[in-house]
Amino acid sequence: MTHLVRTGIGGWVFPPWRGVFYPPGLRQADELAFASRRLGAIEINATSKSLQKPETFARWATQTPEDFVFTVKGHQACTNRKVLAEAGESVARFLGQGLTELGSRLGPIFWQFIYKAFDPADFGAFLDLLPAELDGRPLRHAVEVRHASFADPRFVDLCRARGVAIVLLDHPSSPLIEETTADFSYARLVRGSDDIETGYPPEALDAWAKRLHALSAGDGTQAPREVFAFFINAGKVRAPAAAMALAERLNPLDQGLGGGGWTSAGL
Repeated sequence: MTHLVRTGIGGWVFPPWRGVFYPPGLRQADELAFASRRLGAIEINATSKSLQKPETFARWATQTPEDFVFTVKGHQACTNRKVLAEAGESVARFLGQGLTELGSRLGPIFWQFIYKAFDPADFGAFLDLLPAELDGRPLRHAVEVRHASFADPRFVDLCRARGVAIVLLDHPSSPLIEETTADFSYARLVRGSDDIETGYPPEALDAWAKRLHALSAGDGTQAPREVFAFFINAGKVRAPAAAMALAERLNPLDQGLGGGGWTSAGL
């Protein structure tokens, strides 16, 4: 069995990457193809503000390698509301925009809650709106929470009961909830700096490589799992460099498993 740690970035159209990550003269139309051959995954963020057409997802799929994975950010109409339990229609509309046109490249759906405080009944009701499959294709879901009230065992229990991953969020003012609640893990690293060539300090990348390696490898009580790690927002110019630097650190750790059973995606 091959276990993956996929390192990546949010989106692929960002003008400051031109001449830094993207080589001079590369056409914008070719940027996704370029990025997807150097990174293990990309988080599609545009879907949080506007729905896309099925043919758009199909086109993105054809521009990327077969083993590449997109994760998709849920629309804010689903998550930025007073009563989450009433999001059923919005969730259905979001999922029905053509996500399955990504085919095997469709990874987890990522739902972000920036301002929401934890209400066990309401949040549990929202999780119950997330289907396990779409058009016959299995779906995986991850939730990112930032309010301190989510540092609550009941939140962990709700997610674990439904197999929903809790995003491991490296954020200065948000709780770091390091609980495995699904058969995959999802990390978002937002403390980057453009003043550092690799986005994150070398020692921080070393620490994250060991942490993600351990998550993916599992232990005596945890099964191996696929791991996604994205460099987002702060230090965005250096985000691709950070993703590639993290993947480079994972490779030597992978060799310690004694054979070809491990693949780090991100190079």
